[in-house]
Amino acid sequence: MSTTSEDILLQLLNTRYCYVYLLKNKDEATDKFVLYKTEVENQFHKKIKVLRSDRGGEYVSPFANICAQNGIIHECTAPYSPQQNGHVGEAILSATYLLNKIHFKKKDVTPYELWMGRKPSYKYLKVWGCLAKVVVPPPKVQRIGPKTVDCVFIGYAHHSSAYRFLVYDSKNPEIQKNTIMESRNASFFEEVFPCLKKELPSSSTPVDEIVHDEDQEQLEAKEVEPRRSKRQRIEKSFGPDFLTYMVEGESQTHRDAVTSSEGPQWKEAIKNEIDSILQNHTWELVDLPPGCKPLGYRWIFKRKMKADGSIDKYKARLVIKGFRQKEGVDYFDTYSPMTRITSIRLVLAIAALRNLEIWVKKSR
Repeated sequence: MSTTSEDILLQLLNTRYCYVYLLKNKDEATDKFVLYKTEVENQFHKKIKVLRSDRGGEYVSPFANICAQNGIIHECTAPYSPQQNGHVGEAILSATYLLNKIHFKKKDVTPYELWMGRKPSYKYLKVWGCLAKVVVPPPKVQRIGPKTVDCVFIGYAHHSSAYRFLVYDSKNPEIQKNTIMESRNASFFEEVFPCLKKELPSSSTPVDEIVHDEDQEQLEAKEVEPRRSKRQRIEKSFGPDFLTYMVEGESQTHRDAVTSSEGPQWKEAIKNEIDSILQNHTWELVDLPPGCKPLGYRWIFKRKMKADGSIDKYKARLVIKGFRQKEGVDYFDTYSPMTRITSIRLVLAIAALRNLEIWVKKSR
């Protein structure tokens, strides 16, 4: 997979330790070789004596002149005898990084040890192409929004301890999709590969089916039980000024509600809830992503009581079983936009100063 516009590969080999440079065009081969030569001489105090290349035009002039001026013997391979072919892009850079740290077949030593003079470290190696949740850099963090970006791990940064990532999905306007970023602050999921496409049957749930799926509700209730407190309950008394009304328990399932003596009232409450959801565009029907499981749901039925103990109205709520989600697997960031009390006080102060009326709208 190539993620940049550099589609030409320059490979330099010494004691089987490999350097790879990505070129936009073949004319850059001379500049990259000079860069490589300068690093070898300054960092490792070594001299290049012999250089072997194919008979490409990029190795004629001024490449041949540089070799002659520095006393480097330039050998050329026979025509029409390529020794190896490579893949371009980040995959080649990552493969080269790993090959330099693999032992020879006949020697218990790696090219990295022969070239650098020390043993390589393997604790930072990751599975190529896996999913990574990369933390957004501080200058690009949004106050309200995701703090991570979905990326694909594509390799290791040159002369740095950072990793290289291809942005796979970003909800941050400062970070564009299909761009490359380098970071050390990331969480890897080495068994998930976003670029592997698997065709699975699409699933969508019509609104009409929401009301009647009781078997699924009972099955999921058996599989996962919500965590309950083990603290012993203590009876409290609020004094004689408080009255307690004993009412019948609310229905626990949709079937119990619609088949009870109060069935017409509960049906009307359910209809109001569905109408409210559709009117507010609470959800969108989409295909289920590959490898994901949908969350279950349930109906919550409550009677709203008046001060004298009589029933004010019947309330039905359709809720999702969010407790089935696992942090780090199903979600990574949680936030809830709230109104500051100072903002509310400011609005009330302006209304009082200008003798304005304040209207409070209560959602259904």
